[in-house]
Amino acid sequence: MTTTGGRVRGTASPRSADGSVTVHRSIPYAAPPFGEHRFAAPAPAAPWDGVRDCTVFGPPAPQRPHLVGAAEWSPDMSGDCLTLSVWSGARPGDRAPVLVWIHGGAYIVGASSEPSYDGTRLAESGLVVVGVNHRVGFEGFGHVPGRPDNRGLLDQAAALRWVRDNIERFGGDPGNVTLAGESAGAGAVVCLMAAPGTRGLFRRAVAHSVPGDMATTGTARAVGARVAAAAGVPHDAGSLAALSPEKVLDAVDAVLDRAPSEGIRPFTCFAPVVGGPELPEPPLEALARGAASGTELLVGHNAHEFRLFTELGQQVDIDGEEVLRGLVSRLGLRGDALEVYRSALPGAPVRELFNAIQGDAVFCEYTTRVAEAHARSGGRTFFFRFAAPSTVFGGRLGACHALDLPFAFGNLDGDFGAFLFEGGPGEEHHALSARMVAAWRDFAATGDPGWPASTGRALAVKEWNTTDALHPAPAAPTRAVWADVSLAPR
Repeated sequence: MTTTGGRVRGTASPRSADGSVTVHRSIPYAAPPFGEHRFAAPAPAAPWDGVRDCTVFGPPAPQRPHLVGAAEWSPDMSGDCLTLSVWSGARPGDRAPVLVWIHGGAYIVGASSEPSYDGTRLAESGLVVVGVNHRVGFEGFGHVPGRPDNRGLLDQAAALRWVRDNIERFGGDPGNVTLAGESAGAGAVVCLMAAPGTRGLFRRAVAHSVPGDMATTGTARAVGARVAAAAGVPHDAGSLAALSPEKVLDAVDAVLDRAPSEGIRPFTCFAPVVGGPELPEPPLEALARGAASGTELLVGHNAHEFRLFTELGQQVDIDGEEVLRGLVSRLGLRGDALEVYRSALPGAPVRELFNAIQGDAVFCEYTTRVAEAHARSGGRTFFFRFAAPSTVFGGRLGACHALDLPFAFGNLDGDFGAFLFEGGPGEEHHALSARMVAAWRDFAATGDPGWPASTGRALAVKEWNTTDALHPAPAAPTRAVWADVSLAPR
């Protein structure tokens, strides 16, 4: 296979039963972001001679194992992390729809090599699938004076330009690209919908569990200064670029250790920065004025988002009424918020009320506002809610954050699927996965996932479960307590 950078060698996907899907792993779409390119916008990848072996995954961006989904990184790895991988069962000359995947990970961890993101099943369904690695954490979103703040978003835009210029060689249609992501990846998708520099690079968007985490330029500058201080260097480009990635990660860890006492968001102190040339205005405002009305959008969230964090290790004592009242006060909710949530969840213990409020705060309310803003501006919008519960830990995970991913990728038979379901996923889970794979495929191909689009007046909600349902509007009486809460960048 020949790309604009040179020839590449892939291999048959090991998950392809008949060998019809080929995967090319870790093709460079930009130069390694170190040395002269440190903290800069992505530069073109240097062309290579001969045939580049792309049969194994290359290194991820520098990161630490802070969260579920972190990729394994070590200081002795190559800095050649701005790469992408392509799964395709199409042939050169075909015009298959293309799905470009942006991984999640709170903007600080993650890689497209995560087994849950294997694109084989989606490729078998008729898509060409592209998984993108990009800079995360301080490397991708930290404020460095004189350098662009949103380097992670610029990386993703560079990958989209590579797709435009190369994907036809893999049997894909460069004029029919869908950009997809979950969690921080979904946040990036929405940012790229709003960004002025990505017009024409994708036609449709898929956003699962969109977080509202975004920073103002002032916040980014303050956090960047603290990282520089923790590293013992001046807050300038030359001093920071002279630090090894490991030293930068050490400094970030020191800042995160002090985060609660200094008013910094733990884990997610880095996020897309609003106010600069890459992202001049908040995505909600851009969508509301119709900046992306020509982009078709499939968007939604899970029923029990926050249980992933409280059930898998978040160190929070959730055992008393004061915790709930403090949460409601910190979020700025209406005074009767607890009563409204209790009415919506009768008999729910304190822990479940905490999970419901936090899930709405971090993912559900922002996701719903994205859908509403896009639909009201005339953008074709399809909304969903994933409600199929995990069966492990006595069912405590429910339909938690990220549970939808192995279903949508068709990867229930992997280790993640086995972990989520006692005795493994059943026939009803595989059937649900097949429906979700088909919905992604059909949306990417035609813009129709199989249920009615929302209107400017109401969202039609597809509820994914072992038995699906369609609701005329979000069944969420608790939304009223969020009406006066601003979700603007902080």
